[in-house]
Amino acid sequence: MSLRTPEEAREALKNAGVSITQWAIANKFSPNLVFEVLGGRKKCVRGQAHNIAVKLGIKDGTVTNDPANVLNRVA
Repeated sequence: MSLRTPEEAREALKNAGVSITQWAIANKFSPNLVFEVLGGRKKCVRGQAHNIAVKLGIKDGTVTNDPANVLNRVA
């Protein structure tokens, strides 16, 4: 899958009939943080901003739910 631009992510949500706020709440993210990611105001290097960008398809990576054990994964 190719990465989306933030504008493409917004358009995909719009085409699905889902608001950014609905998507954020359904994915247990702060709507304000999702708006900041889509607006380019967050670098999305780590934490929830990183997870949001990955789930929106605008950044390559993995979503981490257990930061304490992220390095213990078998390659």
